[in-house]
Amino acid sequence: MSNGPFDIDVDTLGNLRPISKVVFSLGSNMGDSASILQEAVDYLAETPDLIVVDVSPVYETKPVGDIQDQPDFLNLVVVAESTLEPLTLLDRAQAIEENFGRTRDLRHGPRTLDIDIIMVGKRISEDSIELPHPRAHERAFVLVPWSDIDPAAEIAGHGRVVDLLDEVDTSTVTRRDDVVVTAATGF
Repeated sequence: MSNGPFDIDVDTLGNLRPISKVVFSLGSNMGDSASILQEAVDYLAETPDLIVVDVSPVYETKPVGDIQDQPDFLNLVVVAESTLEPLTLLDRAQAIEENFGRTRDLRHGPRTLDIDIIMVGKRISEDSIELPHPRAHERAFVLVPWSDIDPAAEIAGHGRVVDLLDEVDTSTVTRRDDVVVTAATGF
């Protein structure tokens, strides 16, 4: 099936890799969350072979999961383009988290930084990474900011982000226009 005269046959690229759209969800509820999110976006932007295309507005959200006795989160979504493999992106995300003292000993607990890879192109689960993120379609703290910067976005197997918003409770998601995180541009 051809989409036009410029289709890329991935099998003929040799050492080149196709560029994929990558969506990250970032959250923090410990420390100076606004600064942590800005620095995390800066680290993503400094990643070789990854170009940050857009950063959503910041939202304050209630914790998800069993542990409700913790501070609210600041969340945002980053849309990027990359030629990196999903596991390489995961390694980078976890290295950035570790830089901010992230520990993984308490599920759904407070954290200095959480970076989830929501999707990498149209890739589906492989090796030790689930793609698209298995709960992204249920999470208002992902869908609301993502729809702000990419209203035509879709989650494979679940549908359009704007349609998925109708199925989640967005009452715990509040836009924080007083907190601005931007992508550093070197152009």
